[in-house]
Amino acid sequence: MISCLVNHLHFPYHKPHRATAAAKTVVDAQNGVFFTVFFTIAYYLITRWRQKIRNSTPIHVLTMLEMAAIITFVACCIYLLVYLGTHFLDDEEEETSNCDAKSSLVFKQVVNQEETVTKEDEALIQAVVAGKIPSYSLETKLGDCKHAAFIRRVALERITRKSLDGLPLEGFDYESILGQCCEMPVGYVLIPVGIAGPMLLDGKELYVPMATTEGCLVASTNRGCKAIYVSGGATSVLLKDGMTRAPVVRFGTAKRAAELKFFLEDPLNFDTLSSVFNKSSRFGRLQTIRCAIAGKNLYIRFTCSTGDAMGMNMVSKGVQNVLDYLQAYFPDMDVIGISGNYCSDKKAAAVNWIEGRGKSVVCEAILKEQVVKNVLKTTVASLVELNMLKNLTGSAMAGALGGFNAHASNIVSAVYIATGQDPAQNIESSHCMTMMEAVNEGKDLHVSVTMPSIEVGTVGGGTQLASQSACLNLLGVKGANKESAGSNARQLAKVVAAAVLAGELSLMSAIAGGATC
Repeated sequence: MISCLVNHLHFPYHKPHRATAAAKTVVDAQNGVFFTVFFTIAYYLITRWRQKIRNSTPIHVLTMLEMAAIITFVACCIYLLVYLGTHFLDDEEEETSNCDAKSSLVFKQVVNQEETVTKEDEALIQAVVAGKIPSYSLETKLGDCKHAAFIRRVALERITRKSLDGLPLEGFDYESILGQCCEMPVGYVLIPVGIAGPMLLDGKELYVPMATTEGCLVASTNRGCKAIYVSGGATSVLLKDGMTRAPVVRFGTAKRAAELKFFLEDPLNFDTLSSVFNKSSRFGRLQTIRCAIAGKNLYIRFTCSTGDAMGMNMVSKGVQNVLDYLQAYFPDMDVIGISGNYCSDKKAAAVNWIEGRGKSVVCEAILKEQVVKNVLKTTVASLVELNMLKNLTGSAMAGALGGFNAHASNIVSAVYIATGQDPAQNIESSHCMTMMEAVNEGKDLHVSVTMPSIEVGTVGGGTQLASQSACLNLLGVKGANKESAGSNARQLAKVVAAAVLAGELSLMSAIAGGATC
């Protein structure tokens, strides 16, 4: 303790980083003399005090040597207190100086950034700041997407007087997002990607990429993957595959709206409507048409296959073809909107929960009793009871819509971001019912997830970006499947369901074991 204090203290105004080697030697010598005297006097006074107590000598009776020792000790204490106060003030000044230095460094970084701006760039930046050049037109004007992002970024910093230091600009292909993924970029956000697996799904080993900032999510899913793997793997079944779009049209009377409903749902007219719908795409194929009336308003829900694309644009083009065709036979039809929310996209809706949207998948596994005990650290009976009271009854009590699960949304979001899906479609894609049942005379656990509206694709949108494309490649579903159109997207939907199954198992086991969430 004392040696640490000695090493920490130095003579005032002679801080180590400011002194020369010779000056430091002098300071060390002074410190050595001071502490030698201080501790020698302290030891002498304590010894004399103990002797007087033993000999019954009055403590206040002092010899000349004792008086000199006391005066010297008091002087040393005063010196030490004054010195420490000066030392700490010096430290505060140094911290303030360091903060100023850091602020100066940040300022210099901003200055250095602006020093790289050419005269031509400066004119553009000032024009954007002044509103003379729209920020969104920079890519067209410059013909260089990265340079446009740089100009926009500097202009934004000047307008807001806020630094974007920490938001990376370099290392991204801005050409790849032009007109497809993001407008008016000023940088990109880094999200860590973890790997859960191996997951044994339908006899194949898979490693699932998950992009998330939530701690323990990947580790928990990974534990679920292990439990499934050692139990023989999971099995998945694709139940449906069809994207939907539902325009809303209006007539003068409800009777007239009903006439169109009967026309659209008549099987005799389906082939004609299908050929009209399909003409704008090689992969978009009309599957069904369902209608719902609200007064004189008609909502028409088209469902079609979309190959390996998620398919929103594809189905919208097909719908427009049909609306144009119908206009000739129903000239009094007023098209209010290409989407009337009966689709239903990016919203929790019963129509998706009941009829499905995108890919409808069920995934199941049977876990051995020993796996539940040794890997998941719980029991089959505990999991079955918790699932009934939490995922089923508890969700019903809350009036949940498609939310009969523990945290399906967590896994869906992480996989979606990693593989370039639309994160907003996590809402309906996370519709999931988790079921758990004791089997084999109550020894083993049958667990399943039923997900009616997983909306994914392996081409288009964010799937083309380098990072997301790499994650799709890891799963073996990158791009379009040339041998069987739509196979890659369907496989990705199964992977999402399997990952959710693993995540549900692990979290439910943690809760059953007494963990807090």
